[in-house]
This record gives sequence, structure tokens and C-alpha cells, in this order.
Amino acid sequence: MKVGIMGGTFDPIHIGHMLAAEAARDTYDLDEVWFMPSHIPPHKEDAGVTGLMRLEMTAEAVADHPSFRTLDWEVQRGGVSYTVDTVRELRDTYPEHEFSFIIGADMVAYLPKWNRIEELAEMLIFIGLNRPETKLSVDELPEFLRQVVVTAEMPLIEISSTLIRDRAASGLSIRYMVPDRVYDYIVRSGIYAVQP
Repeated sequence: MKVGIMGGTFDPIHIGHMLAAEAARDTYDLDEVWFMPSHIPPHKEDAGVTGLMRLEMTAEAVADHPSFRTLDWEVQRGGVSYTVDTVRELRDTYPEHEFSFIIGADMVAYLPKWNRIEELAEMLIFIGLNRPETKLSVDELPEFLRQVVVTAEMPLIEISSTLIRDRAASGLSIRYMVPDRVYDYIVRSGIYAVQP
């Protein structure tokens, strides 16, 4: 089975994440996309809400898609979530699967700084998706990464988790920026101070 891994903080997960996953699935005929919220991402500040809540929001987001699922491995493991450790565990657990890792264009440029990137690049390919604010280019990457980064086109949409949190903090609506089930979860749980 061909599986795309969609990692991230998902604080909160939004329609941009969903569009990226679907674009990668379509472009590379992925059988499934597994969404894996990180516990503590190595390149960002701690998330504003708990790992469990981000995991629950992610599960709500993917619930209606037959090819999307959620993995709780990084949240359950705790500590800093290094992709290389997770991918090694995935390959050990599912040796028959072929894995790729789905990332935005901003993360493609950041790949050389990832923890044990040479080791990770031997285990999978990266599917880089164009984002409105970042032109996707592999030209500046080291040769070993240029060989394992492929690209996919997705609808350009200027939505980020930071924008959503900022809007919510300002009392502005975030409806339709996140999947409906995620919006309902946010309102129900009272996170991000969103008012219905």
C-alpha cells in the first residue's frame, strides 16, 4: 500500500491541510493518507492546546474521508516528535507499505535542518506542495534531497493555523476555514475562545 504521512502540529487542522493531503493523494495515487499530530514539534513553539485535543480535532477532520486516517503515535509517545523516529517505527511496523511524507513548500526549504535528514531521506520520498507565500524550489537543496523530493500542485489558499488562532483571539469568525466537524469541536470544547 502507498501511504502518505501528513505530520504537523494541527493547532488547529484546517482546510489547507485537507487540500494538501488530497492533492498529494491524487497526484501520486496514494492508497491512504495518515494524519499524525506531533506532540512537541522540534521547529515550533509548543502548541496552544493539548496533544489529545489536536488529535481529536484531526480525527474529526478526517472522519468522512474513506482514504484518510489519524495516527496517535507521536502524541502517545510524548517528548519532541522527530519524523525520523516515527518513520523508522512505521517501516518496522508496516514493512509492506511504501511511505511518503507530505510537506508544504516552506518545509521543503527547511529539510536540510531536519533531525538526521540523511537517514530519513533513505526511507521515503517527500511530496512538496506549493503554498501561496512560498515558491517551491528544490534547486538549493543538497543532491541527496533533490533525488527524494517530488512536487504536487494544490489550490492556493491563504489559510494557516496561526491566522485561525489570531482571528479567533480577535473575535473574528473561523467558520469554513476548518472542516465543519472541527469547527463544531472547537466551539463545543471552548478552545481558541471561538464563539458560535
